Amino acid sequence: MFEDVGLFTLRAVLGLLIAAHGSQKLFGWFGGYGFAGTAGYMGSVLRLRPAGLWTATGAVSEFAGGILLALGLATGVGAAAVAAAMLTAVALAHWPRLWGTDNGMEYPLVAGVAAAAVGLIGPGAWSLDAALGLTALQPGHFLAGLAAGVLGAGAALVTRIPAAAALPGVEISAEPEQLRPAA
Repeated sequence: MFEDVGLFTLRAVLGLLIAAHGSQKLFGWFGGYGFAGTAGYMGSVLRLRPAGLWTATGAVSEFAGGILLALGLATGVGAAAVAAAMLTAVALAHWPRLWGTDNGMEYPLVAGVAAAAVGLIGPGAWSLDAALGLTALQPGHFLAGLAAGVLGAGAALVTRIPAAAALPGVEISAEPEQLRPAA
């Protein structure tokens, strides 16, 4: 009983926060930069090419994965999408710093590990998966999705422009504030 309450609480809070985080990138909601601003940041500061593809991949993984996780629907897939997006964020934007006060990996690391734990444990009885009888393959779906996400993160790293070649003679601020599209 309490395990199901705990899993529901974890899924709902984590899933909704990650979905909102993705909506910042996709739609500019909750003070986000929207798709154009996020793509500008990913292309310039993170040096990802093609920036639009990686922006869409990350933002949709967060938004859709967070919604699936919160609902407990296709929980393994949602958990894998969130864990993979957070792994990518750690590798590309926050490594090797730890604490959030230093733009470190603290938040994406905790979110990714929590999503992975749900993916391995399953959604619990208070989920749409349980209501629809879809829990049999949960760990398998999660592990397959996570493997695909790790490959995707690797592809993002491989297609990244080397730091020295990014923009010769131009210093890039790590703050995307100037990338926000004009209203």
